[in-house]
Amino acid sequence: MYVGKKITVSVIKADVGGWPGHHKVHPALMERAKELLSMAKEKGTLIDFYVTYCGDDLQLIMTHTKGVDSEEIHGLAWDTFKEATEVAKELGLYGAGQDLLKDAFSGNIRGMGPGIAEMEITLRKSEPIVTFHMDKTEPGAFNLPIFRMFGDPFNTAGLVIDPHMHMGFRFEVWDIKEHKKVILNSPEELYDILALIGAKSRYVIKHVFPKEGHRISKDEPVAVISTEKLYEIAGEYVGKDDPVAIVRAQSGLPALGEVLEPFAFPHLVSGWMRGSHNGPIIPVPLKYATPSRFDGPPRVVALGWQINRDGKLIGPVDLFDDVAFDDARRKALEIADYMRRHGPFEPHRLPMEEMEYTTLPGILKRLADRFEQL
Repeated sequence: MYVGKKITVSVIKADVGGWPGHHKVHPALMERAKELLSMAKEKGTLIDFYVTYCGDDLQLIMTHTKGVDSEEIHGLAWDTFKEATEVAKELGLYGAGQDLLKDAFSGNIRGMGPGIAEMEITLRKSEPIVTFHMDKTEPGAFNLPIFRMFGDPFNTAGLVIDPHMHMGFRFEVWDIKEHKKVILNSPEELYDILALIGAKSRYVIKHVFPKEGHRISKDEPVAVISTEKLYEIAGEYVGKDDPVAIVRAQSGLPALGEVLEPFAFPHLVSGWMRGSHNGPIIPVPLKYATPSRFDGPPRVVALGWQINRDGKLIGPVDLFDDVAFDDARRKALEIADYMRRHGPFEPHRLPMEEMEYTTLPGILKRLADRFEQL
């Protein structure tokens, strides 16, 4: 029994082959992943696991006692993605192994292509968590909803009326271009937080922590987001970053409904076609996590879990499979129509300094000799 003891929740994902194009993960890849993780569970490496998809990304959800950044767990995920890549090659799937940017595992999967969100937690008597899975977008796509969950009293009533939350939370923000981080307190430094995370292509919320005096230790994360940016790692466009996140809920944390409420607003994110367009993110059930219109629009899936006293994953509940999000989906489709009518013009296409795809830099290089001084 793990109640009161440390366990780790790891969500590790990678695009190792789409079917067809960038649409969906082929069932054969998921079956191979389940086989490998089942063997790891039998050996005692994992407590429990679940394999799923979001768009063309293979998603591994695992519980274990190895801690964050475990070589054993990261090696297992890497081997699973490599094996799934071989299946993808046999099937002739698109972009087989495209997120695996290195040839050999070197002890830690970070910086090798796959996205990772992990947290080591002291298991509560009741431990509800939500794993979020996005496709066709960037790590900063989580900035607005995570801020609203833990920093916006107009979203999260508990910040006002729950004495266990009233002191607020601490936000760890990463500068993913300069590779620096800062921890800022809410509500005291609210405007500083917003000044940074509003620039979502550069400043990304990585962790949210409680404050001193919370029933959860101030050093134990209550939310974590993957921040791997494929363009920065590879030096060229190799795919969208498609981030994942883990959020704990209830008992001094946002209630489940407060965790989901931010996604009732389909905010604009970067990514979509060729990682080079702005568009709305649509909260969808898993059955609709199959972007196809202009390789999108971007999608987000929310899977709800209880972690039981033995560390096992009870679930998932497909949380956006609810009529309450129908209006958000309709609004997102209206926004998608509006943005698409811009064609290759900004603000649908990203500003030049943010363009990830290599076509535009190539065109500028070809035309360099034809530009004349004004």
